[in-house]
Amino acid sequence: MAAQPSQDSCVIKSQTSNLKPQIYDTSQTSNLNSQIKREFDILFHEALLQRQKGHLDASFDLLLRCKELCPEAAETYYYIGDFYDDMERKEEALAAFRRACDLEPTNMTFLERMAYASIQSGAYAEGAAMVEQMYEADKSRQDLLDMLYQLYFQEKDYEKAIGVLDRMEAADGPSERTTLSKCRIYIEQNDADKAISEMRQLAEHYPNDPTYRTLYANTLLVVEHEQEAYDVLQQVLTDDPGNLRAQQVMRNYYLRQGDEAAADSVNHLILLNPKASVDDKVGQLRQIIIENEQQGGDSTLVLSLFDELLSQPQPSADIAEMKATYMQLKEMPADSVKQAYEYVLQLAPEQASARLRLVQQAWENEDNDAVISLCQEARQYNPEEMVFYYYQGMAYYRQEDKDNALEAFRNGINVITDESIPEIVSDFYAVMGDLLHEKGRQQDAFAAYDSCLVWKEDNIGCLNNYAYYLSLQGLRLDDAEQMSYRTVKAEPENSTYLDTYAWILFCQQRYAEAKVYIDEALRCDSLVSGVIVEHAGDIYAQAGDTDRAVELWKQAQADDPDNKLLRKKIKRKKYYSK
Repeated sequence: MAAQPSQDSCVIKSQTSNLKPQIYDTSQTSNLNSQIKREFDILFHEALLQRQKGHLDASFDLLLRCKELCPEAAETYYYIGDFYDDMERKEEALAAFRRACDLEPTNMTFLERMAYASIQSGAYAEGAAMVEQMYEADKSRQDLLDMLYQLYFQEKDYEKAIGVLDRMEAADGPSERTTLSKCRIYIEQNDADKAISEMRQLAEHYPNDPTYRTLYANTLLVVEHEQEAYDVLQQVLTDDPGNLRAQQVMRNYYLRQGDEAAADSVNHLILLNPKASVDDKVGQLRQIIIENEQQGGDSTLVLSLFDELLSQPQPSADIAEMKATYMQLKEMPADSVKQAYEYVLQLAPEQASARLRLVQQAWENEDNDAVISLCQEARQYNPEEMVFYYYQGMAYYRQEDKDNALEAFRNGINVITDESIPEIVSDFYAVMGDLLHEKGRQQDAFAAYDSCLVWKEDNIGCLNNYAYYLSLQGLRLDDAEQMSYRTVKAEPENSTYLDTYAWILFCQQRYAEAKVYIDEALRCDSLVSGVIVEHAGDIYAQAGDTDRAVELWKQAQADDPDNKLLRKKIKRKKYYSK
């Protein structure tokens, strides 16, 4: 009979063979096992140490060696399973966790990991079996019953799901949650009588609570006992005329009856109900809009509801913004939409989302003054919102006001946090780099580009500019070549990126390669940029084709007739850097 494996020992099983039996010195057997055990312990702890240090490949290799040494050590399979799971090798992960559980069937950590792995792999029945095993071992864990209910419901094993709910009620007594869950199952099973019975018992258990009578009415409505539902709702609303939930269910009743006039009347009651929160009203408006769109999308009714709500004392800025967003989605006149968002800011000047809409509208209209003004106000009410600094800086940049643009970007950087959107932060630094370069502050520009790439290493525009400006300085050409090559791989027909890459190759004296890429840049350059053409002439000159170089320089001169360096190149038929 084999010894029982445990977490702190490994058993080396004997193997049968058809080879001639060998005679072993049994006095050495325990020493051999101890030696292997010591080697296992050393390797296993080293594997965990390497994992902690982030050396994952080394850790994984050590664990595989541990498995070879002690194939009965459950903990090895557990950690190997974790690695397979991280590698998205779900089947192998599941097999490893399964083996760990086979070796140590009472280890709760292993069982729980196995259960989650089964569920993630879609093996719900196996996952449920693991959870059942865990619950049998520890009945204080009610979270396991919650998980079992979800698993059985997912598998449509309704009888077992009901059994789990019964266990919950045995432990804690009947509750609204378990009753509603049972009701949901009975409805799924098309068993209207049991669904009604469950909800009736709940309502009778709390006769003075209209919430449960309303839930009962809603169940009656769902299973198409409509007259009974109506009678219960009427009684609830007689006792509590402002009951919001009962009004919502009554509205559904009228819609089922096709009585749209009555449903609209209840809409007004719900939206004007003093007990309704802003969230309740927003939710109701969303439902109304969805139904309206399904019926053809007549905005007149929806807008009239918005206007009625906003005409009440202390109108909500959230509802005002919802109206403006609805108008924008319905593609109403831009001026009307603008006025709607401006009204939001009258109600709540700190409403950043509404102000951002106005900023974006002004940006699209190239109204830079409006963008700057809106963003300046936003910096008073929403100083932590980085996007406003970005738009303000870009608007100044459009106006070629580099100092104010740089100031806006610098202030924006001060509000960057770990939660900031990487793409926006990256663009912040990229534009700052461009501005600093234009002001002749090359080292500061390069530092800004470095920060840009920390936030988004594939910011293509930054990679291109950074690489080109490095090449102009004759600095870090190998780094520049690698950055530029990434832009060409990303956009192989972008003439600007091709030109930059060709120019860096030129600076590295790789003229034959440079000529290939500059030809491609010329082919892709629909505007035939003078800068690209001049670069082409320079490359051809250094590649030994003087006639073609002069032809290209003359073509470039047509765009820049006052360029003295070009005249010098053409006259002497030779490349000059300055």
